[in-house]
Amino acid sequence: MSVPVDVGPATFAEHTTLRVGGPVLRWIVARTEAACIEAIVECDDIGGLSLVVGGGSNIVCSDDVFNGTVVQVAHTGVATADRGGHLRVVAAAGEPWDQLVARTLEEGSAAFAPLSGIPGLVGATPIQNVGAYGAEVSQFVTSVRVWDRRDRLVRELTDEECEFGYRSSILKEQPDRYVVLEVVFDLPQDESVVVGYQQLADALGVRVGDAVEGERVREAVLELRRRKGMVLDAADHNTWSVGSFFVNPVIDIHAAETLPAGCPTYPSESGVKVSAAWLIENSGIERGFALPGSGACISTQHTLAICNAGNATSSDVVALARDIRSRVLDRFGVELVPEPRLIGCAL
Repeated sequence: MSVPVDVGPATFAEHTTLRVGGPVLRWIVARTEAACIEAIVECDDIGGLSLVVGGGSNIVCSDDVFNGTVVQVAHTGVATADRGGHLRVVAAAGEPWDQLVARTLEEGSAAFAPLSGIPGLVGATPIQNVGAYGAEVSQFVTSVRVWDRRDRLVRELTDEECEFGYRSSILKEQPDRYVVLEVVFDLPQDESVVVGYQQLADALGVRVGDAVEGERVREAVLELRRRKGMVLDAADHNTWSVGSFFVNPVIDIHAAETLPAGCPTYPSESGVKVSAAWLIENSGIERGFALPGSGACISTQHTLAICNAGNATSSDVVALARDIRSRVLDRFGVELVPEPRLIGCAL
């Protein structure tokens, strides 16, 4: 059994894409599945404060000292197999997501191409039901292997048991129970992908519903994301973020009818999905907006991203998010919901 690597004290600022957050008493890097389970069991046996993280691309952590243990899921590995028209992909939770996208393209499936450039690790994708440009990972998840902290055993959750919804799953709803160890995907063995999002179709010069070669889709998506500051770049503070800070709210049809005619809306299984970016922009918040004296600001490229301008604290980020949410609620009567997990802080 591999022994977890205890790296001692660390800070959340060192391990998150937003680059904010206070000191952590003990940080453990688990580079195998066995080491991950061993470290979590040890934490649960001892009791006290503990947190399991992956790539740190979707968490906002308090500036205060985290007086406990963080277990970083870092085991990697990918296995693929031809399943007769489908590509079976088994990926460890610590595998970088975009590397998996590139690998599956090389192996003949373009299914993940619209999800190119998304930061973070494979293990986070079913938790958030990661989606972009007309695709969601839940379309391709067959099962998720997890450590159940409550029952202390490894489980294989089917896609139905994951209870996927818009940017949600049972894994997200019960974050302190399930730890993702491995994800199994079935991808169509097709080097083209049907374009299901207007902005992407426009970038490619095609119509929604057209099939386009996967490499072209990947290149177009990466360029779209770069224009929005959504591809990580250490030299660009616009990318020091958690990506979209708020999800597109889903409201009932009657509430949607009270919104201005220009507000983009989309049909949803549970109501009407509304563009959070439009709500923010039309509540008087422009790109680059910052509260006086704050180190946090709205991206100069994309109003859904709250960025660290270089010296932000977690308190700065939370204060700006509260201000945005308040303005949108006052102006449109719609309450925005944050997409990242908040650790030791709240809006």
